[in-house]
Amino acid sequence: MENYTSFDLTEWGEPFEEALHEMPQVTGREVLVRITASGLCHSDLHIKKGFMDLGEKGKLTFTERGATLPLTLGHEMAGDVVAAGPDATVTVGQSVVVFPWIGCRNCTPCAEDRESDCTSMRILGIHRNGGFATHVVVEDEKFLIDIDGLNPAKVAPYACSGLTVYNALSKVGSLRDGQWLAILGAGGLGLNAVAIAKALGYRHIIAIDIDDTKLQAAQKIGASQVLNASADDAVEQLKILTDNQLFGVVDTFGSEQTGALAVAAMTKAGTYVVVGQHGGDFKMPQIWLPQKAMTVRGSHVGNSPQLATLIQMYRDGKLQDIPIETRSLSAVNEAIDDLQAGRVTGRIVFVPDTPDAG
Repeated sequence: MENYTSFDLTEWGEPFEEALHEMPQVTGREVLVRITASGLCHSDLHIKKGFMDLGEKGKLTFTERGATLPLTLGHEMAGDVVAAGPDATVTVGQSVVVFPWIGCRNCTPCAEDRESDCTSMRILGIHRNGGFATHVVVEDEKFLIDIDGLNPAKVAPYACSGLTVYNALSKVGSLRDGQWLAILGAGGLGLNAVAIAKALGYRHIIAIDIDDTKLQAAQKIGASQVLNASADDAVEQLKILTDNQLFGVVDTFGSEQTGALAVAAMTKAGTYVVVGQHGGDFKMPQIWLPQKAMTVRGSHVGNSPQLATLIQMYRDGKLQDIPIETRSLSAVNEAIDDLQAGRVTGRIVFVPDTPDAG
């Protein structure tokens, strides 16, 4: 019987190991997808080490979140349909991107296609095997979006980095002329945030990071201004660069330092949305909430209709590509090390092992 290959996490914090599995048989509305592109997300670093930093509250382990080992990571997946259950209507051979943020499918948010609000999510690449493999099973064709004619390596990251910031931007809302939007972090999420914000009509966008190379990439994609946050006077510089009109912040890093920068620099009635999960504690003077009339909120990934919208925006030529580097899936451990060390600008996307991958 035919087999498929994956690179699995078998012990928390240890390198991924190659594994061979029996090819699954699909039933009902299930679909078997042959992976053609799988993005490496910063969240994969957290999953690999096995916990998230809760600051003064300690750690949240992925075991507590329902993950079990061995596990195939990877939640930014594109591929070709190779088999479908008898109740599915998708066409074999169709190129698709996979929506990985699947909920329980029994609650009100799931019924309303607000999967990211489900409290019992069953996420591909966290709770169930994901895209660091040659094949993946998707439980229902409703979680597939057609990408025929598009480059899978360029489209796959929209399943997480694009979708996450699109959802966050929807919570910032529209800004008026002269008001500024700040994107904290210029990694894969941050660069997509700049590109998507530009496409949505935000006119004044400042990208903030501590890496000048990443800031240069943000400028190429459409940032109006950039700021290296390692400066001692970063808060004052941010106020000056935005003419003290910083009304929206999307934090793709999510640390105590980025939180402090955001709430100190925002003007009255600003909105700070956190999607990054670097961890630690969020601290601010309590009185600033009423005195500055600010909104501080989180945003967790995104929903299936939003991913469909993003793919259509890409088809329509509204979204600029972020830097993409393709690597063979067998190089996953080296790629993880490079991402951890900050040597990645944009996104690493794994493709099937071929001589010209890279």
